[in-house]
Amino acid sequence: MPISWNSSKPRAGALPADPAPVKVGVIGVGHLGSRHARIYSELPRVDLLGVVDIEAGRAERVAADLRVPGWSDWRRLPDTVEAVSLAVPTALHGRLGVEILESGLDLLVEKPITATLEEADLLVETARRHGRILMVGHTERFNPAVEALRRVVSRPRFIETERMASFAPRSLDIDVVLDLMIHDLDLLLMLAGPEVEEIRAIGINAFTDKVDIANARIRFASGCVANLTASRISRERVRKLRIFQDRSYFSLDFAAQQVIGYRLLPADGGFPSVSQQTLEVEPGEPLRRQLDQFAEVVRSRETAPCTGEDGSRALRLAHRILEEMQA
Repeated sequence: MPISWNSSKPRAGALPADPAPVKVGVIGVGHLGSRHARIYSELPRVDLLGVVDIEAGRAERVAADLRVPGWSDWRRLPDTVEAVSLAVPTALHGRLGVEILESGLDLLVEKPITATLEEADLLVETARRHGRILMVGHTERFNPAVEALRRVVSRPRFIETERMASFAPRSLDIDVVLDLMIHDLDLLLMLAGPEVEEIRAIGINAFTDKVDIANARIRFASGCVANLTASRISRERVRKLRIFQDRSYFSLDFAAQQVIGYRLLPADGGFPSVSQQTLEVEPGEPLRRQLDQFAEVVRSRETAPCTGEDGSRALRLAHRILEEMQA
């Protein structure tokens, strides 16, 4: 992503000075937030100035590992911090997110953007009113395989996704639709279009009092139909997407970062044939690419690659699915 330079034009033959590092903090350093902190500490042109967690001991452990300060109150972050990652439980995204934006900081909030639609609208409006960057952590957008797929998809007719994980004692404050399926909902809205005409959905709670296993069938105004399955009670981890369009089919494996395409070739005096091709994908860690791009938009003041509005659209579709399950 290009960088906007604010310094004066360099003299002929001189190279522009390196931009100052973006100064960041991380609020919430549990399973995912600690990864944010580690990656920020490794990124060039980024300075991690501290970490925060309501559990003081956890903040101190992560801070000690990364050799930065740690606190239990985010307001103790240095005044020089420009932006933060927010990786706390979803129920806290709305309240804390608004406070952070109002304090003048740019914000990367983990998915889902908030727990409720009202909170999401407030977060987006607060960012707009204060002129702050608001980016939502839909990490699969930054998967190199997804980027390769988007280059070859034009008018999808049928999309099928499977996202399954073994049971873990985290993110149990939300349904699997908001925990896992929302990754694929965000991608569907990019691939099939934003207008949804019909939703059929079922959900089952097995290990918790929330929906642990979900299936949704969605028909878009574009004519595309999608079938999604998500489960957080699985013996193995599965993250796959299959997409069918005119005379071609693509199978994407998120974990392997691999896309295999199949195309129908016209008959040459006989029967048609099918050509198989593995798309070229340059491997990369999606979360690292996401955080690097967040730092760049903080520096450049360009539009975030996954805006608050994008996160709100995915959340709205997730809530429509949950409402259909209860109908």
